[in-house]
Amino acid sequence: MGDNDRKLNVDIAGAIAKLDAMLKEFNLKQDIFKIMFRGKGLEFDGYRDFSPDDDAQDIDWKASSRGGRTIVKRYKEERDLKIMFLVDVGDNMVFGSTPKLKCEYSTELTAAFSHILVNTNDKIGFILFGDEIKEYSNFKSGFKHFNRFTDLMKDGTTYGGTSNINMAIDYTMDYLDSSVMAVIVVSDFLSANEETSKRMNLLSNRFETIAIRIRDPLDLSLPDVDEEILIEDIRTKEQVLINPRVAKATYEKYTFQQGLLVENIFKRCDLDYLDLTTDKDFVVELAIFLKERLLKRQ
Repeated sequence: MGDNDRKLNVDIAGAIAKLDAMLKEFNLKQDIFKIMFRGKGLEFDGYRDFSPDDDAQDIDWKASSRGGRTIVKRYKEERDLKIMFLVDVGDNMVFGSTPKLKCEYSTELTAAFSHILVNTNDKIGFILFGDEIKEYSNFKSGFKHFNRFTDLMKDGTTYGGTSNINMAIDYTMDYLDSSVMAVIVVSDFLSANEETSKRMNLLSNRFETIAIRIRDPLDLSLPDVDEEILIEDIRTKEQVLINPRVAKATYEKYTFQQGLLVENIFKRCDLDYLDLTTDKDFVVELAIFLKERLLKRQ
């Protein structure tokens, strides 16, 4: 298999540009963005020079007048934030009925999201999991680290195995310490069960946690097609021939119950979550989600 065969169909530069433009439109500048990862108040830590990315409302005009230059207040949380991305790269993510597979959609989203953090000199780490931990990277800043993250995400050989989110959360809890600001979990959560609730609760109590659920339309409903199709269980490899029109009601009942289980887990753990499907652009939805987080903290 050649290198081109292993690469996913992703436009990382385009995703970054679109999200950056949308955040500016929503007035989510750098300093405001950092507040969204903080449940407590910010601790004043001195002053720094004003930059074009700062909000003019943050300028301390009295201090600027005394110093003869435009300056803004600096807070301790503006330095060395540590954000962990816990990303599902199981076989279940290599699936799609839209122009983007779930793994391609996830790659563009995590790349655009993490780029914001790297661009503000924060540190990101990542844990990629399927049936085992595929990759783990400690926290680093800079675009060399960002490029390694995105290179792994867009490499088809990274993916495989039955998604085991419970194992991944256990691993995350074992390896992260209290210096970590937040954990962002990206998955379709199709393997979640009641045991996941206990683990997510522990995770969200220890770190600020954001869950992003990415699903394909076929994860929710079968197409209205009156002909037989072959489907395979990615966990057992068992294959079965079905007629979507006949199985549609039963399938939708199951997917609704599984989806509700996951939503109840998020609500019981009192964590913010974003639901996305691959037939809709994530950019606007993510910007709205972040804006709402900001409003809740004001």
